[in-house]
Amino acid sequence: MPVYAEQIPDYDNPYAPIFTDKTVYTWTDKVKMTIHAPSWNADRYLIDSIGDDDHPIKISTRGYLLSPYKFTETDVNSGKFTAEIILTGFSHDADGDGDFDTTPRTMGNGPTSGFLESDSDSALTITFEFADGVVLTKSVPIQWNIGSIQFSEEHYLSDQTATIHVIDPDLNLNPESLDHIPIKISSNSDVSGIEVSAVETSESSGIFTSTISFTQNSSSSGNRLYALPGDIIFAKYDDYTLPKPYSVSDNLAIKTSATIGTSSLALQSLPIIFSDSMGNQISAVSTNDQIQIVGKIINPQNYKQKFVYLFQVKDENNFVVSLSWIQGEISANQNLDISQSWIPQQTGNYSIETYTWNSLTNAAPLSPSLSTSVFVN
Repeated sequence: MPVYAEQIPDYDNPYAPIFTDKTVYTWTDKVKMTIHAPSWNADRYLIDSIGDDDHPIKISTRGYLLSPYKFTETDVNSGKFTAEIILTGFSHDADGDGDFDTTPRTMGNGPTSGFLESDSDSALTITFEFADGVVLTKSVPIQWNIGSIQFSEEHYLSDQTATIHVIDPDLNLNPESLDHIPIKISSNSDVSGIEVSAVETSESSGIFTSTISFTQNSSSSGNRLYALPGDIIFAKYDDYTLPKPYSVSDNLAIKTSATIGTSSLALQSLPIIFSDSMGNQISAVSTNDQIQIVGKIINPQNYKQKFVYLFQVKDENNFVVSLSWIQGEISANQNLDISQSWIPQQTGNYSIETYTWNSLTNAAPLSPSLSTSVFVN
């Protein structure tokens, strides 16, 4: 039966590079480490280990230490040794609810049993005493991050659902289970809004999602937000784990927004008419007479609708001689007359145009535009 001698490490040319699965960690990450040390593959038929009292592996952060820490070979004769630890942070309220969200502790001897405390701005250092007086080192930073939040779309229809994504690796507080974070959702029509829970997409992703729907007929509750077509909807969470130059006690509101529209034109517009100051309809218009340009809109929906009704008058050379608008809100199933006064200064042919929009900013039509012509004597 053949006999294999142990390989003797070359002390003059030590080869045992140390690798980590990330180049930067946050305070509560799981850290996966690999040491490629073929000369420490003592038995080609067994799973070997390294990191004993004679040639220790030490894993440390600023002020905390695990030593010695055992690494085990990935397979017989591989010469690659792995281990992992979980960073446990420090006592800190990560979501602003008044309670600490971490359980700091330093314990374990490997290869997967280690827990190590860390600060928000520190470094993880791994050292391997390859031979007497020969120590190999690997160090990677530990730091907090500014999170981000975003709706899955910029625009939603009122009968759709919306998904909100939060990316904040600092809130992956337990890398072996799904974490939850609170998100505040509101709209122009409900500024108080709702608070929903966003769930981590996987055990250590640091990415959180929540889905909401919209209602126009009842108040907000659960994951349902009262929002009308034309509203802007808002999502916000407070980041309490901010990198320098912020301090540990600082927090920052992380916000995003989207808009709500309708799948079809929400309102109906009736033809434009002219009336005198007493409200009597007229067919002839003279210069210097004050007339009323009257439009009518109908809301066939079973919820109220905000609108902007715009009047535009052009002369026969297509120059705008009058421009005005009215902002308002029309109730469910209501008919509404809207009028603006106009005093024509010169005779000629004029074109009257009206537009019904959801707002003056991010304008979207709520009904088709209308136009009519009038001759001024």
